[in-house]
Amino acid sequence: MGRFVIKSTSNDEFMFNLIAENNEVIATSQTYKSVDNAKIGIDSVKANANASVEDKTANAAALPCPKFEIFNDAEGKFRFHLMASNGQIVAASQGYTTKENCQKGIASVKSNAPKAEVVKEC
Repeated sequence: MGRFVIKSTSNDEFMFNLIAENNEVIATSQTYKSVDNAKIGIDSVKANANASVEDKTANAAALPCPKFEIFNDAEGKFRFHLMASNGQIVAASQGYTTKENCQKGIASVKSNAPKAEVVKEC
């Protein structure tokens, strides 16, 4: 089972990583002013982990939020965002060299996030 790890940032804020069973980081959050707000972000990832996938690299039709968006970054790598119902990005991926690996990252969020425990490393 995966886990969410909440960490302090250098500017006295907080962020979280979703980490898979193999200890690889699947997705990362934005920064939050408090641990409680980071936990709200985690709850949003858990609640929206079953969202549909919009592939912006294939000119797919826009989907309503919540959704995962696959896109290319400035270096041409594939990334995904998980967007909550309000359109806010609640989790973001690393850069992947292939779309297939990016899709595997989304599948990992879908399988790990809903039951992941929350750990605080502050």
